[in-house]
Amino acid sequence: MNRNKQIPAACYPCIFEQLHSLAMVTGLEGDGEKLLFEHSMLHLLATHGEGLVVQHIIRSATDRAIALSGKVGDYDPYGAIKKQSNDIARQFAGEFRNKIRRSSEPLRVAVKIAAAGNIIDFGAKRHGSLDVEKELCTIDERAFGCFDFAEFSTRLKLAGKLLYICDNAGEIVFDRLFIEEILRTNPGLEVTCAVRALPVINDAVLADAHDAGLDEVAVVVSSGSVYPGTLLDETSEEFRMLFDNADVIISKGQGNFETLLDIADERLFFILRIKCDQMARLSSVAKGELVLMQGGKVRST
Repeated sequence: MNRNKQIPAACYPCIFEQLHSLAMVTGLEGDGEKLLFEHSMLHLLATHGEGLVVQHIIRSATDRAIALSGKVGDYDPYGAIKKQSNDIARQFAGEFRNKIRRSSEPLRVAVKIAAAGNIIDFGAKRHGSLDVEKELCTIDERAFGCFDFAEFSTRLKLAGKLLYICDNAGEIVFDRLFIEEILRTNPGLEVTCAVRALPVINDAVLADAHDAGLDEVAVVVSSGSVYPGTLLDETSEEFRMLFDNADVIISKGQGNFETLLDIADERLFFILRIKCDQMARLSSVAKGELVLMQGGKVRST
C-alpha cells in the first residue's frame, strides 16, 4: 500500500495536538472542542486510518471547527497568527539578506535560511509552544542531514522554469530571499510560487504571499490544494500543468514532503527541517536536521 494512503500510529498524537490548537484559535471550548475531536475520531475509527491521509483529517477538522465557531465568509482561523509570523520573519529578513550577499557561496546560505525557516510550523508544533524569534536566532546552529546541493545547482543552471511549492506563512519571507538569490544568478528563469487554495493550519494562501511580497519576485498562484500538503490528483489543472512543465520543482515543508515523496522525480527538490520521528524515518535524516533532498532517488526508510 502506498505509504501516503494510510496514517501511521505515530502520527495520531500530532493529529490530536493539531485539533487542540485548532479548537484554541477558533475559540471552541468545552462541548465545542469535544465535538471537534469526536468528528475526527469518527473518521479515524471508521477507516482505521487506511485510504485516508493526515491532510484529509486536518481539512475536515478545519471545516468542522469553522462551522462550530459560527464564523462565515472568508474566515481564516490562523489569519492573525500568520500575519504575526510574517511580521516576525520580516524583522530578520534584512539581516539574512545581508548574510546571503556577503557570503562567498550565497546560494548555499540562501538554501540554509530557506530550510531553517521551515521551523515556523504550527502543524508540527502546537500553537503556543513555538518561540519563532528564538528559533530564527539559532539558524546558524542547524545542520543538513541531506544536502543534494551539487545536483540542485546543476539543474538550476539549465532550467527555464522553476515551480516553488510554498508551505507556511512566515517561512515564505525567507522563501522570497532564496528566490531573490536564485534569480540573481539565473536572471532569465521563470519562477512560479504556488500556495494553498483555502486556509488550513498556518499554510500560506494568496493573501499571505502578497503580504510577504512573494509576488514581487515571482508569479504567485493557488495550487488548488485545500490540504496542508500537495495531493497532486486533488490540485487544479493549472497547477498540474505547471508541475508537469517545470524544469526544477522546489517543495517546501513537511506536508509537501509527505504527499509528494512517492511521485517525485529528479526535477524535484525537497527543502525542510525534520521535526518528528515519522519524518526522520521517511527521509533517513535525524530529527532536527535540515534537508535538501533530490526526488527520484532510492533511500532506505
